[in-house]
Amino acid sequence: MKLFLLLTSAVLPLLMVILQMKWKNTQNFFHLAALISSLIFGNISAFAIYDIIKDESVFMTNIHGIFLNPLFLLTGGYLGIYLLYILILQLKGRDN
Repeated sequence: MKLFLLLTSAVLPLLMVILQMKWKNTQNFFHLAALISSLIFGNISAFAIYDIIKDESVFMTNIHGIFLNPLFLLTGGYLGIYLLYILILQLKGRDN
């Protein structure tokens, strides 16, 4: 599983760059997906912190329950891949 995660974190951003070079509209899709992911990711984080403060249960272990939320993991994973995609585009643009 660790190897799979490592390979996908390297392959998916490269695949995104290739798709973006082939079809320019995919770049808009990637940006929109990142915008929506960041909103969802941020709101899930804010709600979790709000619940902890409201319940006055400020223990480090309580906040870690957020990692059990599959939507949090999915959106966070996409944002990580998207960040690598943007960095690759920046490096590619510098070479020209």
